[in-house]
Amino acid sequence: MKVIGIILAAVFSGSLMAAPAQKGDMLVKLASGSVKTTAIALQARLPMGTVVEDLGVNGWVHVKVPANAFQSFHTNAILSLPGVMKVTPNYTISLMASWQVTDPALKAKIMRSIQAGGFPGGEQPAPDNPAIPTTGSGGSGADPLYSKQWGMNQMQVRESWSATKGLPEMVVAVIDTGVDYTHEDLDDNIWHNAGETGVDANGHDKANNGVDDDGNGYIDDVIGWDFVSNDNKPYDLTASQMDMLFNGGNPGHGTHCAGNVAARSDNGKGVSGVAPNVRVMPLRFISEKGQGTSADAVKAIKYAVDKGAKVMSNSWGSEGDDPADKDTQALKDAIQMAQDHGVLFVAAAGNGHQGKGYDNDTDSKPGVPASYSNENIISVAAIDMAGALGSFSNWGARSVDLAAPGVKVFSTVTSSAKYNDVVIDIPGVITATWDGTSMATPHVAGAAALYWSAHPTATWREVKDAVLNTVKRSSALSGKMVSGGQLDVGNLMRH
Repeated sequence: MKVIGIILAAVFSGSLMAAPAQKGDMLVKLASGSVKTTAIALQARLPMGTVVEDLGVNGWVHVKVPANAFQSFHTNAILSLPGVMKVTPNYTISLMASWQVTDPALKAKIMRSIQAGGFPGGEQPAPDNPAIPTTGSGGSGADPLYSKQWGMNQMQVRESWSATKGLPEMVVAVIDTGVDYTHEDLDDNIWHNAGETGVDANGHDKANNGVDDDGNGYIDDVIGWDFVSNDNKPYDLTASQMDMLFNGGNPGHGTHCAGNVAARSDNGKGVSGVAPNVRVMPLRFISEKGQGTSADAVKAIKYAVDKGAKVMSNSWGSEGDDPADKDTQALKDAIQMAQDHGVLFVAAAGNGHQGKGYDNDTDSKPGVPASYSNENIISVAAIDMAGALGSFSNWGARSVDLAAPGVKVFSTVTSSAKYNDVVIDIPGVITATWDGTSMATPHVAGAAALYWSAHPTATWREVKDAVLNTVKRSSALSGKMVSGGQLDVGNLMRH
């Protein structure tokens, strides 16, 4: 199975929805040297209408042959072309919709509730691409919902802020389903691209002049990029509750993760992230329908590296991939590129098979990319309020580094509620909470950014070592992960 999905568990179990790669849609590794020249030559040899896109990572290009032409075209035809080293599918990346209802009896119960008027269908998604705010939300005073963030309290986050709340120059890329950049607790901490800010030579605002002012291939990428819609507004376009329940749609996953990283503190609003003064770079490569591609994941990682992110928060992965499979080399190369540029790649360890966690060390197909061999990866498991490993969470004494809060996590959401620890609630029928190694991962990403803010000359390896060496060790986690413990931000910042 070649599917990478969002890692999020709920109080009921779902399954990873496999989706095969489209025919004619592939990643091609070209020989080192003149990739651009080889790509042009490659396109000239392929059927009319073929798109060849340089991904900018170790010679990889994205090749898409028109469906009508591919019927008579075989992968071997590309492999035989000069300069072509390898051809792999452009795998579909799918939402791991643990809140999606697959049980027929439960589906019938929900439908009866709907017919009885007990569930009108939930909130409808907001329109896509709202304007990027030009002024922040501001505000001052205690965060009124901070007490609901059991993980922040358990990790001594507020106590750690005597050292720093993070530097605005420290950027965390949330590579996910996008972020609600208009959210009152996030818009002050959204990263802004200096290359697309200010006035151009003609006196026009660079943010909307229709020009690629910084020359990175993306026009007016003021706050990041949407690799799904290919536009400059990486908005977390959530699905309706009905779509979530029956089609595996996205409930605002990226926004929830972003809040754990860097929701603004002491602004009189909502909650706080672990590093409330750092900046979040929203990069959307999973759609509201829970779909994305390997090529877009590679492009998102490349963008984050090029624009200066120091930490990447990656709450997505697969429960059915072989980490040694060479068909996933493009993604591994992208993570290696991040390492070569001094960037940490924080990844979710996985939510097991059918919601039941397993050992990433011994399973033939452990959770990836968390189990890839790239040294800059920090693999994160999930714990509950009692410090016990979540029943859904993967572990691994050699491959999983530490645990962090990942059960019933309260954070920013895309609905009108603005904050929640519940994904879906149909009284008497279903209640699904924000659980998963997805929720644990951004806590660690925020902690790494906080520590790096206090030690700006540290290397990625020194930051990783500090995070792992300062955990709160426990018998529940001993022998199940590299550090033997859970994230302790207070102890980390005293290190």
